[in-house]
Amino acid sequence: MDKQIKLSEWILRFKSGEFDKPDTSTQILAGWFDWFCRDSSLANKTIKMGNIIKQIKAGGKVDLETSYVWFKNNCPLNGPLYDDFRIADIENNNNLFVVQIDCVWNDSKYTVFERLDGFEKPVFQTESSRELVKWFNKGWSK
Repeated sequence: MDKQIKLSEWILRFKSGEFDKPDTSTQILAGWFDWFCRDSSLANKTIKMGNIIKQIKAGGKVDLETSYVWFKNNCPLNGPLYDDFRIADIENNNNLFVVQIDCVWNDSKYTVFERLDGFEKPVFQTESSRELVKWFNKGWSK
């Protein structure tokens, strides 16, 4: 990834269709960093995860102005490939959230890990992308 795109801008560009092209350059611009799947699979994966990300709103757990998203297709030593998207701080590149999708090692389709917990255990799990978005859009409990 050459340059991180702040999340608010990424969402606008995703909605405009800028990341729909299947070529690798476009997908790297969209945020793909590492993958083990075929290059031709990336665009569909971007659309799938982007349709979740585009629903994240300001005022929840993610600051759309100070964070960016990047994508990874993981190849565990044991088990099938799975995707995740990571929301990171644009200033220091520290990951804030990792959202694993369809990882066989998790109990749910969507599993969120976060920095404040050291990414040690899931902070949220759900079978529903709608519930995932709802969780992101709700502020932290005090």
